[in-house]
Amino acid sequence: MHTPSTLPSLVDRVLETFDRVSPPSVASAHCDIPCGIYDPHMAQVAALTVVRMVQLIQGLQKPADGASKEEWDTYTMQISRYSATKEDHARLCEHELVILWTDYFRPEHLEKHPSLHDVVWKTAKLTSTVKQQISMDAAQQLLAGCQQIAEIFWDTKGVKTKRQPSNQGQVGGELVYPTT
Repeated sequence: MHTPSTLPSLVDRVLETFDRVSPPSVASAHCDIPCGIYDPHMAQVAALTVVRMVQLIQGLQKPADGASKEEWDTYTMQISRYSATKEDHARLCEHELVILWTDYFRPEHLEKHPSLHDVVWKTAKLTSTVKQQISMDAAQQLLAGCQQIAEIFWDTKGVKTKRQPSNQGQVGGELVYPTT
């Protein structure tokens, strides 16, 4: 049986020597992977999905007294799936907002948009509310917050925006898009 040595390997010693002779450069980046690709679109679509799931949950008809087990099973399955999707998209929305907040927005953006911190914070808090409740008001506020963040985001890039209907059927709503 082989016992691993606690002594540095020959490869480790050679690499350490190279590091002393020619130290590696320090790389700086604003995020873990300096891709530079940020877009508030995913947060808006996730918020729009939350709105749609609330519509579907609120539109479900509870089975009547004396309904069959199959009718109750279908009702339970539908409300479970709609709720799970609502919560998944609220989490996705929150994730996208946090990425924008921690990786993209900088102090100069706060100087230009003093309400930015408050808008992001309140919108991120709404993701918890929509996970906990079936509230169309909270879902619409979440979408509105994401729209406002999208407008600020694009303004920080010097890009004008427009609001367009989502074209997502019964859900309605608008999304903020950059103009060209």
